[in-house]
Amino acid sequence: MPDVVSFTAMENASRADYDLVFEHDMKNIQGQADRVIQWMEMMGGDSPYKISRLDHCLQTATRAQSDGADEETIVCALLHDIGDVISPANHSQAAAALLRPYVSEKNYWIVLHHGLFQGYYWMQHYDQDRNSRDALIDSPHYQACVDFCANWDQVSFDPDYKSQPLEYFIPMVRRIFARSPGANL
Repeated sequence: MPDVVSFTAMENASRADYDLVFEHDMKNIQGQADRVIQWMEMMGGDSPYKISRLDHCLQTATRAQSDGADEETIVCALLHDIGDVISPANHSQAAAALLRPYVSEKNYWIVLHHGLFQGYYWMQHYDQDRNSRDALIDSPHYQACVDFCANWDQVSFDPDYKSQPLEYFIPMVRRIFARSPGANL
């Protein structure tokens, strides 16, 4: 099999070309957990909060675990703000897109909407409706997202909170990203 495809336009590709592309894609998929861990490490820098963005994520995941959440939910709590690294303007959507092939519809929905739901805690300071999340009240995941934000996310900016280190969560991240993409949709 050649190292590069033979085509310059997809319409001219052969099965062998796409076999090569899919093989390359599979290697990228297999390396996803490593990239996610690197992105998490990048969140350890300066922050306007009293803690780094990484520490915020570690606190959120530690709180989820302490409350008895399942492993998938703990990983979602850990990665809920990972979008800050790759797309700060829509961090919730970026994090949700990353997780979607590997997690349940419920956890995907929570990560997707947590930014809006966090608005409950700050929107009134900018003359916005803090209850704008209520537009989604008919979702079966609405209350779970309220609880995620209230119990784990919005309280996780505490420099005195003892959270687990990133290394503790790495095996969990690897197990979630080892799932077959799309199997949980």
